[in-house]
Amino acid sequence: MTTPPFSPIDLFASSLHIHPNGDVRTAGPRTASRDAGAWHIATFHVASDADVHADHWEMHPEADEAVCCLTGGLRIYFRPTTSNGTEDMVHLRTGTAAIVPRGRWHRLELDEPSDLMSMTLRHGTRLEKRTEAR
Repeated sequence: MTTPPFSPIDLFASSLHIHPNGDVRTAGPRTASRDAGAWHIATFHVASDADVHADHWEMHPEADEAVCCLTGGLRIYFRPTTSNGTEDMVHLRTGTAAIVPRGRWHRLELDEPSDLMSMTLRHGTRLEKRTEAR
């Protein structure tokens, strides 16, 4: 049995998929896992609101999402749960994270160019244009 050579993984060029059986595989940075049970860990350089699809609500039906601010700053907005409610917001700075509950619609806006990491089960993720939401 030969041991494969070890090499570093560029987290800004690849994502990690962690499978229920303990296997960890790499894929493209914005590639959603085809494996329903694989956790998707992705790291991004983002320069503008367009890079984080700020004009869309996003929702992950199968798991919570950890959104981590590695550098820079951003705001996570949560869609109101009632028709007359207001958006909740959490502000992240370098070295902080927030947990987005499973099934909760959310969107991001940047304070400045940032490096972000997200971790969730991506299977079933949905996007809705903000103007069409509700």
